[in-house]
Amino acid sequence: MAQNRGLSKDISLDRPAIGKVAAHGLPPFPMLSWPAQLLWVASLKRFLPALIAGAMILGVLTGFLINAHLSPDDAKSAAGNLSIITDVFLRLIRMIIAPLVFSTLVVGIAHMEDSAAIGRVGIKTLAWFLLASLMSLTLGLVMVHLLQPGAGLNLPLALPSPGATAGVAASGLTLKEFVTHLVPTSIFDAMARNEILQIVVFSVFVGSAVAALDGKVPLLLTACEQLAAVMLKITGYVMTIAPLVVFAALASTVATSGLGIILVYAKFIGGFYLSLGLLWVLLLVLSALAVGRRVGALLKTIREPMLLAFSTATSEAAYPYLLAGLPKFGIPRKIVSFVLPLGYSFNLDGSMMYCTFATLFIAQAYGIPLSLGQQITMLALLMVTSKGMAGVPRASLVVIAATLPAFHLPEAGLLLIIGVDHLLDMGRSATNVVGNSVAAVIVSRWEKQLETGA
Repeated sequence: MAQNRGLSKDISLDRPAIGKVAAHGLPPFPMLSWPAQLLWVASLKRFLPALIAGAMILGVLTGFLINAHLSPDDAKSAAGNLSIITDVFLRLIRMIIAPLVFSTLVVGIAHMEDSAAIGRVGIKTLAWFLLASLMSLTLGLVMVHLLQPGAGLNLPLALPSPGATAGVAASGLTLKEFVTHLVPTSIFDAMARNEILQIVVFSVFVGSAVAALDGKVPLLLTACEQLAAVMLKITGYVMTIAPLVVFAALASTVATSGLGIILVYAKFIGGFYLSLGLLWVLLLVLSALAVGRRVGALLKTIREPMLLAFSTATSEAAYPYLLAGLPKFGIPRKIVSFVLPLGYSFNLDGSMMYCTFATLFIAQAYGIPLSLGQQITMLALLMVTSKGMAGVPRASLVVIAATLPAFHLPEAGLLLIIGVDHLLDMGRSATNVVGNSVAAVIVSRWEKQLETGA
């Protein structure tokens, strides 16, 4: 045991520890401390929330000044230059996601006690995802009826030519194609395209096979653990530029659209963010039932990932941070490594709420009533088509574009929301982070493995 403690200490340091692992043998998984490396790398970590908040304010102000004082062409050019920073940042994050998901999920499953534990945790995780999905979709449906954001909307609704629905294709979302798409034809192709769902399926097979072997293939496990450590170290380097990315993302958006777009769609945007706020309250109340007064500590743990997801309008940017922070809150690392990758494919609470809210907003804007039966059918359809949309660009728009024709709603209605989609994407991305964090808390509580210490 003394050897293991020493080895764990060595692994948490900044120097390579592969040789030490080989010399001493594979240590017990809970004793590894590689997620701490991400939090250790950034020397400005304690100031990061303040820096991000300041960058958000400065970004909006800079974007407003660009929009107000430059011609539309010059403003668009300036926004394009600013977007270079965000594009590079998102590429850096996506570069990390595939190997990080694979390594952490394989290790998490392999360190489950047995195949029964894998199945038990998997069933509980998917059961919570189903419940959370139904809750998000239903709340969006109820709120859009109460607020009526599309009622009496007086906007020019010019119908485009057939097939010109704002450049968003509605194909590829049938049940058959979704199910067959789950299984990768090549794991290398799936990783190259960052197909999270396919990587998860392959990783589950690999992790389950390792767990079923008597020796648990220590060399492969060691390699996966060290790969995760390296990826988190790289993430730490990338995260140091987060405030600059937040500034560039908001400045670019406001520079091209201006603050006027917010005023035009104030009722729709305000109603959606109010609905997201209610969903946050509901999720946090459920997590409070699991952690009690420590719900404040949970919010503190996920504060920075939420801000990052909100500012960059992608929950992928927060994934490595959650992977490092949630075990420090007291959630077993093996559960975090299992729940989060699945959550990024099956538990996008904010995106699902947006699908119902936006679809019915379009129906209200056109004055097209939908019966209760149609709305229930819509919930069921969205429950299926919204799964696995984490890796699809502008995925919520794709899902909505597929839903509109099914209920005889004009596909041109998509043009009503495309102008503010990025602004709304910021809120739903942050909500996805909250939903997946709460899922990890709930599952670990159901497994009676949630640490209750301060």
